[in-house]
This record gives sequence, C-alpha cells and structure tokens, in this order.
Amino acid sequence: MGEKSRKPLLVLYASQTGNALDAAERVGREAERRGCPVILSSMDEFDANSLTLEKTVIFVVSTTGQGDAPDAMKVFWKYLLQKNLPKSWLEGVHYAVFGLGDSGYQKFNFVAKKLDRRLHDLGASAIVERGLGDDQHPSGYEGALDPWMTSLWRVLYQINPTFFPHGPDYIPPTSQLLDQPKYQIVYHELGLLQAGLSVVSDSKSPAMEIERARSMSPAKLSYDKSTPDAFLKMVRNEPLTRKGCGRDVRHFEFEFFPSTISYDVGDVLEVLPSQNPDLVDAFIQRCNLDPEAFITVCPKQRGSHLVDGSKSGQALPINLKKYVELAMDVTSASPRRYFFEVMSYFATAEHEKERLEYFVSPEGRDDLYQYNQKERRTVLEVLEDFPSVQMPFEWLVELVPPLRKRAFSIASSPSAHPNQVHLTVSVVSWTTPFKRKRMGLCSSWLASLDPLQATGVTIPSWFHKGSLPAPPPSLPLILIGPGTGCAPFRGFLAERAAHDTSSSAAPIMFFFGCRNEGDDFLYRDLWLSHSHDGGLLSEARGGGFYVAFSRDQPQKVYVQHKMREQSQKIWAALSEGGAAIYVAGSSTNMPSDVMLAVEEIISKEGGVAREAAAVLIRRLERDGKYHVEAWS
Repeated sequence: MGEKSRKPLLVLYASQTGNALDAAERVGREAERRGCPVILSSMDEFDANSLTLEKTVIFVVSTTGQGDAPDAMKVFWKYLLQKNLPKSWLEGVHYAVFGLGDSGYQKFNFVAKKLDRRLHDLGASAIVERGLGDDQHPSGYEGALDPWMTSLWRVLYQINPTFFPHGPDYIPPTSQLLDQPKYQIVYHELGLLQAGLSVVSDSKSPAMEIERARSMSPAKLSYDKSTPDAFLKMVRNEPLTRKGCGRDVRHFEFEFFPSTISYDVGDVLEVLPSQNPDLVDAFIQRCNLDPEAFITVCPKQRGSHLVDGSKSGQALPINLKKYVELAMDVTSASPRRYFFEVMSYFATAEHEKERLEYFVSPEGRDDLYQYNQKERRTVLEVLEDFPSVQMPFEWLVELVPPLRKRAFSIASSPSAHPNQVHLTVSVVSWTTPFKRKRMGLCSSWLASLDPLQATGVTIPSWFHKGSLPAPPPSLPLILIGPGTGCAPFRGFLAERAAHDTSSSAAPIMFFFGCRNEGDDFLYRDLWLSHSHDGGLLSEARGGGFYVAFSRDQPQKVYVQHKMREQSQKIWAALSEGGAAIYVAGSSTNMPSDVMLAVEEIISKEGGVAREAAAVLIRRLERDGKYHVEAWS
C-alpha cells in the first residue's frame, strides 16, 4: 500500500503548559521516522463527533491542578460524557493513552485514567496499557514515555503492518533523522516597513508588541489570549517574613494603568515576567542574531502535520530582540530533549557532538535529566556549554521554551481595595544538586521592583477565574490556607468585611499554618483584628481563627491537626450551617491531608463509616461546597 493511500496515524493532545504537546510531537516524530504518516492535532481543534471515522488514535493528555483536564480538552471531554452515546459508539477504533502528571498530587494522572476508562466504555479497544508519565521520575515523564512507545510501535505493527513498512524497530540513517523546522522566519527591510506599514511606530505600543510577539509564537495555544487584559504599576512591595529566616514572602500592591479591570475575589492574576536584558543580549550575541532586525514567524505547510489556522494569517513584523524578550524563555526555563537532539546535528566539535548524541540516547537519558532539568540549566547556559553549535534561528524559535505567564491567587477585594489588585508571593529560590543558586524568574523580578524607582515599569497582566468561586455573604466558610495559601482568603475576608455593615454576614473559620510565629506569620495583625470584638473570625460570631506553627515545638503541627482539635465545630458548621470548605496552598501533601482530616471529622462526629464520609465529601464537591486551589 503506497504512502498516499495509507491513512495517517492520528495523535490528539491536550496540553496546559506545553509538556503534553512536547510528548505528542515526540510520538509523532518517532512514528514518522518509522515511515508512518501522522496527523497531530490539539483536542480543541478536532471534532469529537468524527472520532468514529478513525481506525487508530493516540491520546496524549496532561492533568492539571487537582485532577482537572486542560482547557483544550474540556469541550472534547464533555462530548464524550454524553449519556446518549451507545456503548458500541467507538467499536472498531483502536486507541492508546499516555498521561503526564505528578505523583506529588493526590489525583495523579487522573485525566488520562478517566479518558482511558471512557474510551473503553464506549467500545474502543486499547492497543497497549495506558502510559503514565511522572514528573517525580528521575527522567521526568520520558522515563515512562520511552518504554510505552516501544510497546506501542510493536503492537501497532501486529495490528496493521502497513503502519511501518520497514518494521517497528526501523530507524533511518542519521543523515535522514533531522526534520525540517516547522516555522520559517521572514526578515523585512526597515525602509520598506517605514514606507508601507507604519509598523515601526505602531510597534512601540507595549500591548501591541506583546500581542504581536505572542500570537506568532509556535507555542501559542488556541485558547490563550495574547493581548493583556491590563497593565499594572507596583505601588507597594512589603516583606511579610523576618529578614534572615530563610524564606522571603512579599505583599505586592498594584494599581491599574491606565484603566481598571473588574475582578472577583478568588480570581487568578497572570503576570508576564520580564527577562534580564543583559542575558537576552548575551543570547542574541551567542546566536549571531541581529537585534535590530524586523521579522515575522510563519508556520510552514509541513508534510503530514496539521498547521494551526490561527497562525497562518498575515502577521505584522516585530523587532527580533522584542520577540525574544516577550516570547522565548532564554533565561530561566530548561530546554527539552529534542533541543539537544537538534543541537547534535549542528555541533562541529566532535567531542560536543558525541556528548549531545549520548544525552539523547536511551543510555544517556538519566544523565541528561541530571544535567538539564535537575540543574535547571537555561537555554543560554546550554548553548554556552556547547560553543561549536550554531543553530539556525528557525530552530531556536521552534525549540526554545516559550516565556510563560505566571499565575497567582489574588489577595485583594475589589470592594475593599478599589482600583487595586494585591498579591502574596513567595520569592522562589533554591540550590541545585551541584550547589548552583537559582531564582524564580517572575517572583524575583517582582521582588526587585522598587515602587519609588520603577514608576515607568508597567506589568502585563491577565485575569481569569480560578478554582475558588466567590462565595455569597450568607454562606458560612471553613477556610484552610497555610503559607501563601492564605492569599485568596485575605480577599474573601476583606470583601465580606466591606459589606458587613450590620454584622449580618455569615461567619468564617480560618485555619492558617506557617513554620514559626516569629518568622512567617503572614498578615498576623489582619487575622487577629478580625478574630476579636465581633469580627468575622471571632468565635462570638460562630467563626474562629486557628494557627498551626509547624516548627515552634519538637512535634510538627500542621493545619490538619488544628482542624481535628475543632472537629465538633467543623461538623456543626457542615451539618447544621451548610458551610463550604475552601482549601488553598501547596500541592504536595496538604490538600490530601486536609481531605483525610475532613473525612475523619465527618466519620467521628457524624457517627458514620469512613466510606460514607468519603461519599459525603464527594457530594460536597459536586454541590460546589468543597473547593481546592493548589500549586507546586
């Protein structure tokens, strides 16, 4: 059967941060290298109704937050959940599922597991057992992806040998392995631009520069908005932790510039960080690029891959240096494995070529993970470690990780803090296994801004709904927010207090946790002021404020311990008051520990078995009375 008559292998992916896209592209590349044509598509660009027309589909999906599907999957998933779909709807369709997750989260790879079960329930046949990538693995998700793909190719070949004309283990000669870049760079003459498009003057608008750079980025997701909702100016930068305690948490206040955007408590603010300009210049110099050039980035109509239609329209040129600053993360993110593979083709020094080829081999996978991800080497640092490599800009645009927006829970109330938005941010820093000091790009940049000196700095921002819906004033609340998890609850409290003129609002029980009372008791005075004199957190109103200082005594005490101490009160709030539970903070163990504590309290105080308590918690989740927002 000729290649033209062979039906391509369909690879559908749903990615939130780009990892699932990377994995899906890897699956596509490996299939094409074995002679199998491929169609690669995001789930939000594929009509779920036409799934029955496919013979073989590979799904690559990530799990976000507390077991949530990526935005790109939500419409597709809703279609699959329709009750009128018959159990034989996908009969004759073969499928395989690979999930990307983090076993530090309670609902590890929950989306991949649900998708696998649903496809099976609709009559589809699994080609191989689902693969579950884990960020905690020494090689990251690729630790599971490599063996899963090996099994996939072999079973696919057994099902239909025409997929791989040379067999499932065939790898073409090295000279044929490098693909063509999927994007091309068009360079524009400055004189023609000035004469014909007025682009040079227009592009000085910050919003237009951001929109232009990010809309033509290969990493642009169809649901992702390129143009900022607002620009912010910092007016306050206040440390909340004791200097020298080993942690640096800041309270930031921003004013809208030039106009206000409405938001609700519980919403999320995304910030586009600024990269170190000296490091951006160093990257441009290392890659022999012209910082004054004007470019457009255009997708190539490439072989068998689908091209995102939204990127194929006429794009207006942008300054090359601005594009790097706004769309390519060259100063903080680590490149992917494929970056090293492409580098190996452009290395002219034999020892560098050998090292790069070893890194991308199965034998070198763990060493690459140690060198790259564990050390969080940046693109610039990697390129400087391999000086003989000169990668064309087309490849750099495609393979350098995109500059990602950083999301923060809003810590203010539009009623109590008009024309402002507040954040509670932990300034991220750590030491790598090789004792290299690392700083989080966005948090360290925000912490470096002096409101008195940085008056000309405007911060591009986007607002969207998070996992914590704004509660009505009449709803009693049980809030659990250790560390910076208290941020959204500062907004909740301020909003409710602003409307509590006649002490008619429902009470709030708040469980806060930190390491030491003297080091990181965030917003101490605020909480205590509301816990006295009939405040919303006062026990006289039916509320309460309870703090766990985990390191102030030999035995560690966490929020769940304080919750168990108040088990009768929590049970009364749930069973008699109809209270809602909101949990926010670190994703590692806290959300699951809190849920176990709630389960124990319901079982003990309600006199029911643990299984029945777990069912009640699921009912609370279903009824919108148990919400979790967790971050890593």
